[in-house]
Parts: sequence; structure tokens; C-alpha cells
Amino acid sequence: MTKSAVITGATSGIGAAAARLFVKHGWKVVGTGRRGDRLKALQEELGERFLPLELDMRDVDRLTDLSRLAGEWGGVDLLVNNAGLAPAADPLHEQDWDRLEQVIATNITGLVALTQALLPTLIERQGAVINLSSVAATYPYRGGAVYGGTKAFVRQFSLDLRCDLAGSGVRVSSIEPGMAETEFTVVRNGGDQAASDALYAGLEPMTSEDLAETIWWIANQPPHLNINTIELMPTRQSWAGFAMSRKG
Repeated sequence: MTKSAVITGATSGIGAAAARLFVKHGWKVVGTGRRGDRLKALQEELGERFLPLELDMRDVDRLTDLSRLAGEWGGVDLLVNNAGLAPAADPLHEQDWDRLEQVIATNITGLVALTQALLPTLIERQGAVINLSSVAATYPYRGGAVYGGTKAFVRQFSLDLRCDLAGSGVRVSSIEPGMAETEFTVVRNGGDQAASDALYAGLEPMTSEDLAETIWWIANQPPHLNINTIELMPTRQSWAGFAMSRKG
């Protein structure tokens, strides 16, 4: 039986790399994203095993429609909750509220809604859920209050979802990457490619393909084995020291 995956945020980066890898290995992939032109190009590249669905993670009604896919696309063996974004890395009191609301709705509300909608099928097929969290869920940094908070939610949601699904055969994993060079930082900096290039210069960051391989590895573990959480960083990335503010 051909297996099927739903991968959110498939228009670029980790999502697109994962879609390519799974299709290469014979899976069918439903890829979602906001940029229809990117999805169409990916469909032209991958062929009939890729189904593009242009949608926004904030559109809960359309997300729940994914539970009603019929025919050859009706079964889901794997949900990869990859779609996500971050506000600018500024202190909270300097942030734009509309952008913060977009991040929370995308990273939390949409992820939960889609997961809930697809769980009946995933339970029926004893499938898997792989959520993309971040090292920001564990390690704080200046300007990360909202983004880190959403990714901490994703991490904890994954662990508690495992409890809800105990005995169902459905596996749940949280992947928590550090620095990976994708369009994420370009988007975070308002389209500033130079700022992204400067951040990653000389660091040998992880790539989209690195993380797609991690998703593939988790998805293909034997059914009796669950990867709860996995944290990855490039070798050149480590943890910051404690910040101190001295009286003047």
C-alpha cells in the first residue's frame, strides 16, 4: 500500500525538501502553503504523487477540510506540521501586534486544528505526527518571547498528545532544530536577504535537506518505537552565556 503524508509549509525550505524526499521514496504527499505559484512549480517537478493545496494556516475552516480528502488522497499515514514563522527579533514592547497575532495563529492555532482534524484517519491507519518545534522552545534569547513561546507550546503539545494517543499505535515526535539556513530568516527580517546571509556567514548551518532526512528517519522507525523529541544544532552553534545588566 502506498503511504501518504500531509506536509504543511511545503512552498520552501524544510517542507519542500521533505516533500521531495518522500515522493522520491514512493510516498504520496499533500503539500500546503500560502504561495500557490511555489506549490504549482513543486507539482510540476514531482508529478502526480504531489497534491498542492494553497491555504493559510490561519484559515481553520479550510484546514479541517483536509480531513475530507477523498479517493486516492483520502488516507493519511503521516502529518508533518512544519509551517511556521517568527516575528522580528525585537523586545516584546517594540513588536507589531498584528504580526504577533499572525505568528500565534500559524504556529499554534492552525497546528492544533489540523492535527485534531486528521487524528481519526491517523488513528485508523496507526500513523504518525511529526511536529517542527525549535531549540527556542528550551533556550531563551532576546526578542524570542512570542516565537519561543509558540515553539515551547509545540514541544509540550507533542508530549501531551502522545498521552492522549497511548495505545492507539500513533507515534508523535517533536523535532527541535537550531540554526538552519532557509527562507525563515529572510521572512523574519522582512525580506532582507543580506541580513540572513550575514547571520549564517561562516557558521556552516544545517540545511533543509538535513532536516528532511531527520523527518524521513523518524517516519521510518519501526512501529513499536517512538522518537519523543530530537534536538539538533550545527556543530558551530552552542548556547549563549547569561546576560547581565549593570547599574550605571
